[in-house]
Amino acid sequence: MSVKNRFAVVNREGFSEGTRIIVDTETGVQYLLAWWMNVAGLTVLLDQDGKPLLDPRCARK
Repeated sequence: MSVKNRFAVVNREGFSEGTRIIVDTETGVQYLLAWWMNVAGLTVLLDQDGKPLLDPRCARK
């Protein structure tokens, strides 16, 4: 049985602090994770129309 991860990190910047772009592999929606020391935030990335930004490699057709 194969285990598939729902979320994938597609971009990394920084080590002990920085950002990650995370993709929901089911929907293609991209999220930005940013952290500094013990503070972090997660938000959906939006396109110019205010709709969730989709990763074309994962988005359903």
